Amino acid sequence: MDSNHPSSDSQGLIVTGVSKRFGGVLATSDVSVSFGVGEISSIIGPNGAGKTSLLNIISGFYTPDAGRISIDGLDITAMRPSQIASLGIARTFQNIALFTGLTVLENVMLGRHVHMSCGLLANTFFWGAARKEEVRHRARAEEIMSFLGITHLRDKMTGELAYGFRKRVELARAMALEPRILLLDEPMGGMNQEEKAEMAGFIREVNLKRGTTIVLIEHDMGVVMELSQRVIVIERGMKIAEGAPAEVQVNPAVIQAYLGTRKERQV
Repeated sequence: MDSNHPSSDSQGLIVTGVSKRFGGVLATSDVSVSFGVGEISSIIGPNGAGKTSLLNIISGFYTPDAGRISIDGLDITAMRPSQIASLGIARTFQNIALFTGLTVLENVMLGRHVHMSCGLLANTFFWGAARKEEVRHRARAEEIMSFLGITHLRDKMTGELAYGFRKRVELARAMALEPRILLLDEPMGGMNQEEKAEMAGFIREVNLKRGTTIVLIEHDMGVVMELSQRVIVIERGMKIAEGAPAEVQVNPAVIQAYLGTRKERQV
């Protein structure tokens, strides 16, 4: 894969004082965090802490009640998901969000939509420039599938695939956008140890070879400690800790958050 490292003047993704409430439930409360350019950051916390809500706010699926989100100084707080995707922010979902009635290749090609300049009608009937554009985008999709080891599945219906491969297809679709920031919501959830190790390797390679900023929600602490340069801890919608993995691991507030959750489950 070609190198695509960000310029030195990039400011990265900055979340400032973000709050979001759903009725009587406070999903996020005055959360501020910045994600460094080319960095792998993990967001951790007990179930229901507000981690996915934070990703939904960043990617435009939720509009915050208060606060601001910016990328390289541009305010994206009120932008639609499609606008945010066009700026180079892609994401995967905790519950796999693929089109099961389409092939693997077709799902990956959907991730190229922000790069397509020809109209839908032209692409459908391969008129003129649309044919050349289709060939170019297909070649890029094939390259991504090869990188993730799913080329042999290109013509399979996605709904027929094993769970681990569907997770790879979702990552491939997100990569097809050629993002500078990749938001991954539990990309290894439900996987066995071998599948987790493979996925961790893919994530590391995307970061190293393309300079892609990775924001990762993950429950497996082994994966978090191995991959992350920085860890952000969320509990009850609030950020309670942030720092290097080794620092966060021994933070009393973090230990209390996890131990408290376990004790409540035992009652």
